[in-house]
Amino acid sequence: MEKYNEYKDSGIEWLGEIPEHWEVKRIKDCASKVKTGTTPSSKDGDYFSEGTENWFTPVDIKNNVINFSSRKVIKKSFTDNQISLFDEHSIYLIGIGGTLGNVAISTAKSSCNQQINVITFSKDNIDSKFSFYQLIVVGNTLLGWCNYTTMPIFTQTATKQLELALPPLREQTQIADFLDVKTTAIDKKVKLLQQKVKLYKAYRKNLINEAITKGLDKTVNLKDSGIDWLGVIPKHWEVKRLKDVGKAIIGIVYSPSDIVNEKEGILVLRSSNIQNDKPSFLNNVYVNKEIPNHHLTKVGDILICSRNGSRRLIGKNIVIDDKTKDYTFGAFMTILRSKNYRFLSYFFKSILFDFQSGVFMTSTINQLTVSTLNKLYFAFPPIEEQIQIADYLDTKITSIDKIVKNIETQITTLKELRKTLINEVVTGKVKVSA
Repeated sequence: MEKYNEYKDSGIEWLGEIPEHWEVKRIKDCASKVKTGTTPSSKDGDYFSEGTENWFTPVDIKNNVINFSSRKVIKKSFTDNQISLFDEHSIYLIGIGGTLGNVAISTAKSSCNQQINVITFSKDNIDSKFSFYQLIVVGNTLLGWCNYTTMPIFTQTATKQLELALPPLREQTQIADFLDVKTTAIDKKVKLLQQKVKLYKAYRKNLINEAITKGLDKTVNLKDSGIDWLGVIPKHWEVKRLKDVGKAIIGIVYSPSDIVNEKEGILVLRSSNIQNDKPSFLNNVYVNKEIPNHHLTKVGDILICSRNGSRRLIGKNIVIDDKTKDYTFGAFMTILRSKNYRFLSYFFKSILFDFQSGVFMTSTINQLTVSTLNKLYFAFPPIEEQIQIADYLDTKITSIDKIVKNIETQITTLKELRKTLINEVVTGKVKVSA
């Protein structure tokens, strides 16, 4: 893509030079309305029950798109002046919290809560879609502008002071139309690749489940396991509980005063030290306190995340090897110590484990206690067969994981391409041809 013939200093540090004929304007000088959303007051009744009108919060904005399906309000909430209704094509900028700076543009009249700043432009001088694309770029810088001790906040007043670099209206529309086409094409490719990842991960889990419940020999005689959700298993296998084949040990408790620098203590393995079924050492905590021998990791231990704020992370695990031995582990983690660790590690990656752990976890109990782990059932083959199954799955899972990693790399590349394209076009670094 070509560049513009002449550039000038925009006067904005993050933006740098812009095309000579573009103008810099504050949002307050070119927007017809800048407001924040509102949450209906519960004291005047339930405005959400059987709601029909669009209303959303920051959690409903992902990838610059609004999810209108999660929560709606009734029309009475508008007539009672409880909340404002914003025009179609208004731009929604999250102004508080960890997702501060995320932006979306609405395709319908809607409203939002007070954590979101809403910008409405007049169609006579501003193309809303162009401004939306430029605010995606601006939004990426906002977190660094906030002074805060607990939570970052970017107010309605601050939003009004944001500066936009604006070409003539016709050029804005031309740029917005170009980006619509290009980003839609990229998004379609990303969605297809994400579906592929989902299918491979489902295949991976089904493969594991089939191997650890039926074995590798398709001709073997089967028997009823006696457990409905386990079904039939090879005739020579046994049904066992985890407590029959291993010992579960919950991790240590430590206080903030125990935390020290790396060279002064021992590494505490936590949930963040398990990423994509592999050890990760990007977020480490070290403590200086006496650690009992049974709380030191040993080769073959299965380290399990047994408690976490996110339910989907419970059960993720790794097998301790030479790189992760002789450390300790935190109270939200559990070690399963067993000579059958290779086979059992795949049990924790299976549908069978997902089902059983889901039965024990509720809305109030979001953890796998030692007692719960001990009660989990599985089909148990002879040791020679365990090794064969583990060897088979090691090869198969490694192959699948390589494919998934390759696809995820393609997704990352496409997302970076999308980000770079938007940035260069809406800041005038490159020119969109007519």
